Amino acid sequence: MTLAIHELERSAQSDRRAIERFLETNEFPIVEGKSATFVYTGPADAVFLRHWIHGLTSSMPFQRLPGLGSFWFLVMELPERSRVEYKLEVVRGPERRLIGDPRNSQLAHDPYGANSVAHGAGYQVPDWTREDPEARRGRIERWSLASEAFGDERNVDVYAPARMRRTRRYPLLIVHDGPDYLRFSSLQTVLDNLIHRLEIPPMVVCLLQTSDRQREYADDPRHARFLATELVPELERRYPLVRASHSRCLVGASFGAVASLAAAWRHPGVFGRLLLQSGSFAFTDIGDHEGGPAFDPVVEFVNAFRDAPGRPADEVYISCGIYEGMIYYNRSMIPLLQSTGMKVRFTEARDGHNWENWRDRLREGLSWLFPGPLWMVYE
Repeated sequence: MTLAIHELERSAQSDRRAIERFLETNEFPIVEGKSATFVYTGPADAVFLRHWIHGLTSSMPFQRLPGLGSFWFLVMELPERSRVEYKLEVVRGPERRLIGDPRNSQLAHDPYGANSVAHGAGYQVPDWTREDPEARRGRIERWSLASEAFGDERNVDVYAPARMRRTRRYPLLIVHDGPDYLRFSSLQTVLDNLIHRLEIPPMVVCLLQTSDRQREYADDPRHARFLATELVPELERRYPLVRASHSRCLVGASFGAVASLAAAWRHPGVFGRLLLQSGSFAFTDIGDHEGGPAFDPVVEFVNAFRDAPGRPADEVYISCGIYEGMIYYNRSMIPLLQSTGMKVRFTEARDGHNWENWRDRLREGLSWLFPGPLWMVYE
């Protein structure tokens, strides 16, 4: 029991308004050192905290404060600079409801909705993820491209940096799940800010989306062919790009990281740089994998890559959260990638498999792969 709850229990025995003052004067969860206290008030038969931290039981029970049947609390270890997304599960009779934490205004959004967020001591939302009124905004334009590889037409969104000139040449990023990166990882704001601060050079960013990502991103040869032989030439026709592999980078998270590595592996010499976040790099040494049918082609690809990695790119930045199940696979990939002669940088964060984890690593990844003038690196 934390000091805050201990004091509340003691004072509530003699002061009927102690609970009200406690709720009015604290922000929740209450972070004290390396622990966090979560509170729920209301009628319930049981309350649980549902989180996405690999290695811990996914459902942690709240306790009732003795003598106060509608006051529930949970004390959980929360290391410094951690970030945890969660929901509350409230049980009343046969009904079980998953809800956001009513006493926590911090929310993180993803394609499935929103989660409450708990921040460990020392964590701060990076300032470069917030709009800077002094940063000039790039523009996003959409066009379509007929694909022979897929036999259909693909929508393509492209971020063009502010003040782009035809007389200059720009690096190219191709981002898997690009519209999701825009919506949930503040990608356009990050690009605008980092370019404005001279931390990365102005660049053209292609934002891809597919309705069949589990198939197309799982080492689908059609997708790799589309990127290397159809999309890149069309982008070079439309935009003033540096026409060299060292200025082309594939970006992706989860299955998008698999798609990025697989495309570079299938078409060596096309993409010189990779930014891979929480890659779903499942593989097997002995026996079967536990990922389900969607992971079958992923495991087949990663096993083949581990047997004969070649040199798919020159530089690769990898990040992964230590609270996600993919951390083991990502750690295992590092010595293999280094053995190919590629320049590798790997970052672990006290976070999970989510869009704000990936957002928080963008500055380090982009500025390492494409350092701007601020870092005193000259082309």
